[in-house]
Order: sequence, then structure tokens, then C-alpha cells
Amino acid sequence: MDGTRGGIGELASRAGRWLARSAAASGQHTTAVVADRFDRFTWQDTYGQSAGLRDLAEELNQRYDHITDVLTDAFLAAYKVGPRLRERAEMDPSRLVNHQVITSLLDSPEFAELHRETAGDPYAAAMAVLAQAAALRRMLESSRAAQEQAERAKKARQAAEDAATAVGEALQEAADQADQDGTVPSPADDAVHQAIEAADAAEAAARQAARAAEQAGTAAAPGVRAAARNAVAKAAGAAREESALMRAWGVGSGELERMPFDQRARLAERLRTGRLAQWAELIGRFRQMADGERARKVENATGELVGVTLGDDLSRVIPSELANLGLPALRAVFAARYAAGELMLYDSQGEQRTGRGAIIACVDTSHSMYEAGPGGVTREAWAKACALALLDQARDAGRDFVGILFSAADKLKVFRFPADRPADLTQVLDFAETFLGGGTSYQRPLSAAGELLEEEFNDTTRMRGDIVMLTDDDCGVTETWMRGWNEAKHRLGFRVFGLAIGAPRVAEADSVLDALCDNLRSIEDFTDVHAAADLFRVI
Repeated sequence: MDGTRGGIGELASRAGRWLARSAAASGQHTTAVVADRFDRFTWQDTYGQSAGLRDLAEELNQRYDHITDVLTDAFLAAYKVGPRLRERAEMDPSRLVNHQVITSLLDSPEFAELHRETAGDPYAAAMAVLAQAAALRRMLESSRAAQEQAERAKKARQAAEDAATAVGEALQEAADQADQDGTVPSPADDAVHQAIEAADAAEAAARQAARAAEQAGTAAAPGVRAAARNAVAKAAGAAREESALMRAWGVGSGELERMPFDQRARLAERLRTGRLAQWAELIGRFRQMADGERARKVENATGELVGVTLGDDLSRVIPSELANLGLPALRAVFAARYAAGELMLYDSQGEQRTGRGAIIACVDTSHSMYEAGPGGVTREAWAKACALALLDQARDAGRDFVGILFSAADKLKVFRFPADRPADLTQVLDFAETFLGGGTSYQRPLSAAGELLEEEFNDTTRMRGDIVMLTDDDCGVTETWMRGWNEAKHRLGFRVFGLAIGAPRVAEADSVLDALCDNLRSIEDFTDVHAAADLFRVI
């Protein structure tokens, strides 16, 4: 038949692979880390809360392409418990550089250490991304040529996909023009053949562009891997330091998870830059030591049996007394002896008389407390670390804690931490960081401590509080004040412990502090937290 060529079946056979290519072209991804919608929501929520992430994205977007995708991948790699990367063949060609960057981060030997700190924690994952910002810039810069080649490859791939689509359109046009026996008119037949030739050429160009992009990526790989390793190491160090900082200040992981992003960021910044930030490790060791001492202490331990005494403790009644309960005629005698506290009991050594009232730490913040000792630790840092451990001691025992910062007679600041509610972290930090300066007065802080114990006794009838004086100075008190102090001490049953910090003379037998304290020791090595270990066994 004039003006006709082959049938539609033959044309469809030749165009088949292009039709398949066109249908498969839409399945490529722009992010390298496999994520579900919950992961993506977590990233979007964190990005919305973090000004740092938004600022970083804005800065990098001015120089590099597809920055939001690479930041998303870096975040998800740190956040997901088991991050999994897509195959390179699944990636949009323009995102292959991103894939290479994230692969290098995950393959870094230090990534496992970083991941221990960030997995499941959106805040920590965001901080890891920010800690890697400088290295991300280096990686993106070193792979700039590869990215340019990748963009060319993407355009070439798009051209090949468009050409494949054109084949389908030409074939459809030919099918529409075919007669009943499938014969296609020559113009339509020619159009299909031309579309196929164009698709072949476009596919060849796309393959060549892909090879060029692959070669550029290979050339950039060593620089990207080196920068990635440095990035992960830095991020791991930052995450580890922040985690240690939080633990040192007694901030638990559960509390952090409940804390809003901005509040947690402000807290971390304050802990890093506060007055006592450099002594976080000392504070952490002090708290750890005190916790260990509490674990070893058993209140009212029976200890070693040494004889028989009288009393009303039914847990220590000797068998012969208990036998009286078995005889109806002697039960009344047992009850009378119990009421009078005259039951025969096993006597023992090792019992401890611990406090029930508030624990009050009076911390000297006079100018001399700035002085540093061994290891560069200041007298103030040692005293504050000890006081924070005493706060933990009070929380563990269900006792109120009061921190009294003092110096001269006109300088005093009181921080109260009731046992019936959690210690406010901001208040804890204020207590730790406040420094009054000036001279030293004993009467003002001890009077305040005595008044607080009197108030507690009047409110709750609790006695046996504990006062701990942490000071490096010796100063006089009046006879009148001393008489009133001793009367209050006898009436309320409180104990006074003294720690002379870096000043052995203050702990001498004829010192004022020695006259005030039931238990006094001198602290000279400020790196040694165990110098006060026994304090936490008796308070």
C-alpha cells in the first residue's frame, strides 16, 4: 500500500524498552537515609525549633545545592536507631554527592561513638549536625566539581527520560493513525523511528554524563572521607562532653527528653559557659562518690552483737523475753516492760544515728575562696561540689536541703530546696554560681541555719538536722551568741560538721570552728573528693 510502512506491532516492539524506561523514571529519591513519616515529622519539628539548623541551612543554601536534603540525611543518620542508606541506583543523580557525604559519615570509625549519644534523641542529633557544620562545608566544597557533574548527569538523565516519553507519544500517534490491519502511514512510522534514534542518543549522552559524574565523585572521595572522619570525631566529642556535663549537674536523661528544645539548648549553653563549668568533672566525681557512700551506709545496722541491753526495740528482743508471750499469765508483764522500755535486747556495735531534719550547707563565698589549690581547683569549686552532693544526699533521704551562701555579716543568700518537690535546676545553678565576695562572718549564716531548723521543728516537730560549714577562714563569735547557739543546739538536737578548705589553721583544736563543730576536718587536696567520704556515711 502506497505511503505506508510496517505495522504497529513491529513499532511497539522496537519502542518497548523506551516505554519501560519512561514508566520507571519516577522512582528516584532525593534523600539517602531511608525514613518513614514519623522520622520526617521528627526532623521537621526539630528543624522548626532549632534556629541553629535554620541558620546553617540558609548559609549553605547560598553556595550549594540541595542543602535541606543533606541536612535531613545528616540528622536522620544520627537520630535513627538503625540508619539504613538507599542504594546509589535508587538516588536522583543530583543527590549522589549527598549520598557520598552521608556514606562517609556512617562509615567513619567514630560514628558508633557518636551514635550512642544521639540515637533516639532529636536534640542530640541536631547538635551533632551543628557540630559537623564546618566539616560539612569542607565536604561540599571539595565535592563541588562532582556536584556540577552530577547536575549535568541529572539534566542528561532528564533529557533521556523526555526522549523516552517522546517515543511513547510518537507510538501512540502512530497507533491512532494505523488502519484496521495495523499498517502505519509513513510519516507516523518515520516519527516513531526518529523518536527512537533521539532516545538512543539521549541515553548514550546520559550514560556518558553518569560516568563523568562517577569519576568526579571518585576523585572527591578521599577528601570527603577525611572531612567526614573529622566531622564525626568532633561531633562525638561535643555530644560526649554535653552528656557528661548534664550528668555532672544531676540532669537525668528522662528530664532531658521532657525538656523543650530551646530550654535544653539554653541549659546546655549555661552549663558550658557558667562560672563553675570548668569544674563539672569535679562536681560529677563528688556526686558519684557520695552516691557510692550512700549505697554502703545502712541506717540502724545491727552490726556486731556485743551483749544485752534494755529498751523497746522489738526487732532485737532476746528469745527468753519472746517466750513470755507464749504464756498468757506473763503477757501483761511483757507489755508493761515494753511500755517502760525495759525489755532485754541484743546490744550491738555499728549503729548510726543519722539526721531526720534538714541538711543545711553553709558555703563561704568570701574573696579568699577564689584561691586555687592542686590541679587548679578553687576553694569555691570544691565547696560548691561538696554542697551539691549534700543536696543529692538530702533528696535521697527525703530531707529538706538549704544552701546558705555567706561572706561578710551583711551578705547572705539562702536557697531552699524542700523535700516534697523536685529541685529546680535553675535554682540549683543559681546556688552553684552565686559568689558574694567580701569578708567572713560565722554568726550570720549559723544563726540563719538555726532559725531554719527551729522553724522546721515548729512546723513538723522534726529534729536532728545537720549543718555543714564549708569555709577557709576563722572568725570570732560573741559569748552571748555562743550561749544562745548551744541552747538551740541542745533543744533541736542538730549536729554541726566543719570543713576547713585549704586552711589547716582553721581546723586546729583552739579555733572557733572547732568549738562550733561536732566533727571537723581539714581539706588540702582539692582534687580529692574522698576526703569528705565519711561525711556522707553519717549525715
